[in-house]
Amino acid sequence: MDKQLDERPPLWTGHLVLYGQDPHRSGQFYEKLGMRPIAIMDPFAVMELRGGTHLVIRKDPDAKGGEAPFDLMVEDLDATREAWEAMGFSVSEITKDDRDIHRIFVVTDPDGNTIVVNDSHVEGIV
Repeated sequence: MDKQLDERPPLWTGHLVLYGQDPHRSGQFYEKLGMRPIAIMDPFAVMELRGGTHLVIRKDPDAKGGEAPFDLMVEDLDATREAWEAMGFSVSEITKDDRDIHRIFVVTDPDGNTIVVNDSHVEGIV
């Protein structure tokens, strides 16, 4: 991309971290959601999102899941929720967030981690 035409912000998130009991199982789950596998091994899985951000799932035999400290954003919330539900994933109904800014749903991974999924309000190419 021509640097003179690149109006994207110069920063992005590098790594998001979750804990799970089986990084191989987690890696397969997040790949089915649409993330690109970078490394999947016994101590961790590294999955790539748009923009080069990596989700790292670190092995923790005692992981009990919980609310993820981040959320995800997709271009077509309705189609994404429908596709994930058809794949058998645990997804909530679509609602509004508590600030009435986004439409959202929640997806639950195999370890019980819950992740809010938002509709997009991104401007330009990401």
